[in-house]
Amino acid sequence: MSDEEQPVVVVMPPAPADGGRTVRIDGTSVGHAFRFEDLIEFLRRAGWLEEAGWPPIEWRGGGPEDWPGESSGPTRR
Repeated sequence: MSDEEQPVVVVMPPAPADGGRTVRIDGTSVGHAFRFEDLIEFLRRAGWLEEAGWPPIEWRGGGPEDWPGESSGPTRR
């Protein structure tokens, strides 16, 4: 993978305690997502989607359909 192809967003595996997934954008933790919609909100706040479309995303420990903490809400860091 070249530098141009490096993921901008990394979604970490679900946490055993609550099922939420830490989201990192450009190497900085932006919060803990509990559902796909939370990830979309973090991306929107970072300026993605509206201006630039979807950034490269690396999914660790499950893909975009894996949200075991879906009954909770997002937390920002």
